[in-house]
Amino acid sequence: MVDIDISYEGDLHCVAVHGPSGATLASDAPVDNHGKGESFSPTDLVATALGTCMLTVMGIRSKKEGWAIEGAKVHVRKGMTTTGPRRIARLEVKLTFPGIAPKDARAREILEQTANTCPVRLSLLEAIEVPIEFVWT
Repeated sequence: MVDIDISYEGDLHCVAVHGPSGATLASDAPVDNHGKGESFSPTDLVATALGTCMLTVMGIRSKKEGWAIEGAKVHVRKGMTTTGPRRIARLEVKLTFPGIAPKDARAREILEQTANTCPVRLSLLEAIEVPIEFVWT
């Protein structure tokens, strides 16, 4: 288990401290929800967690297989509901591998499966649409 301590600083701003490393992360409410949008919103952090998790598990698998994916990028576009309770409705993911990923179709299939089954993706409710695009250039 990992401990994360979070302090409310006021004015819809929080600071989180990662127990094992001491690294800090700030959050702020978005402009469209009473905040200043000066940092990641809590729902932005969910989108960030998804993208970084996908790249991380792909990196683990690539390292094990001897594949190089350094320079891979992920773009996540978060969409919120427009009615009803405010929540994440959609996380569109685009992973791009600019000439660095394995050329072998089987290796690419393995990496795509790895990304699609990262812990954050598996933790998201089915109510959140998560279309994923892989661009192998």
